[in-house]
Amino acid sequence: MFMMMDNYIVSARKYRPQTFDSVVGQQHITTTLKNAIRTGQLAQAFLFCGPRGVGKTTCARILAKTINCTNLTPDTEACNECESCRSFNGGASLNIFELDAASNNSVNDIRELVEQVNFPPQTGRYKVYIIDEVHMLSQAAFNAFLKTLEEPPAHAKFILATTEKHKVLPTIVSRCQVFDFKRIDVDDIANHLAYVADKEGVSYEPEALHLIARKAEGGLRDALSMFDQMVSFAAGNLTYQQCLASLNMLDYEYYFRLVDYFRSGDISNSLLLFKEVGDLGFDGQQFITGLSNHLRNLMVALDPATHKLMDVSQTLRARYGEQAVNCGLPLLLKYLDIASDYEYRYRDSNNKRLFVEVCLMKLAALQNQQAG
Repeated sequence: MFMMMDNYIVSARKYRPQTFDSVVGQQHITTTLKNAIRTGQLAQAFLFCGPRGVGKTTCARILAKTINCTNLTPDTEACNECESCRSFNGGASLNIFELDAASNNSVNDIRELVEQVNFPPQTGRYKVYIIDEVHMLSQAAFNAFLKTLEEPPAHAKFILATTEKHKVLPTIVSRCQVFDFKRIDVDDIANHLAYVADKEGVSYEPEALHLIARKAEGGLRDALSMFDQMVSFAAGNLTYQQCLASLNMLDYEYYFRLVDYFRSGDISNSLLLFKEVGDLGFDGQQFITGLSNHLRNLMVALDPATHKLMDVSQTLRARYGEQAVNCGLPLLLKYLDIASDYEYRYRDSNNKRLFVEVCLMKLAALQNQQAG
């Protein structure tokens, strides 16, 4: 049944992965970590880097839990049954310490942590220190931490996480095993949203979930937050049109229509479509950027082998492929050349409406030039 308010938990927390295998879109990292645990080749310190909301802190917690599990599964996952796992799942583990460097970044905060490091764990094998947003530490805090990171006791493991690796001191980075988390693919995010929706009894159109996934730009946490918002707005029935309106995104149908106008040399309808889009509240920058992205997708759609490079649903890929074939490579190259040039110069234009209109007129006029 649809989520009730009295026990409501946001989806990003409720469906936070508890095992390596349930982490979305970071298999290159989870596989490496599981292999290190299985072979006993664990580094003393790890640095997890990447955009926000892609699983850095989640993986840090799973790693901390797994290396203290006393009864690992054959697949190198935590058992969730031993005393260590139960205490972790209940939020009462004495071996795992988390520090948010965004709000605890002074040298005193780090000195308190360093003092704890020397004491061995009362139970379990390792004391694990997770420092989130580590780039926020002050220079003095970094220096206070460096000595401990150079010569940590055998029972201590450090997992540092950051969205801005370039701000972490090179001396810190060089003492860590570095893992670069990637933005999560649209398909992976959409599939996970479908899983959550099914669990919560939310009905949905697949295109709506792809729209949320695109808007999240590779961040699963952002996608889940938007999903919760859309579910509330749509009363448990997610439709493509509702998500379009709420997320302030332009329907791809406009661009399919626009390219059809270009192909028939229809300048008038191209200009009227731009006005229609403007009346919906979208500015010229959003419009021309969206047009460039659409043309890029058409280029990619020419070859079925590169269809996977489009961040759209399977149904939409087929439509791109059809329109791409109708245009052909020479015409698409000319379209993309003009559109990308105008997108690049848009910011410096004085009369932005006229600027976009000239772009559309040039694109629609190409067909007439070719015919002549």
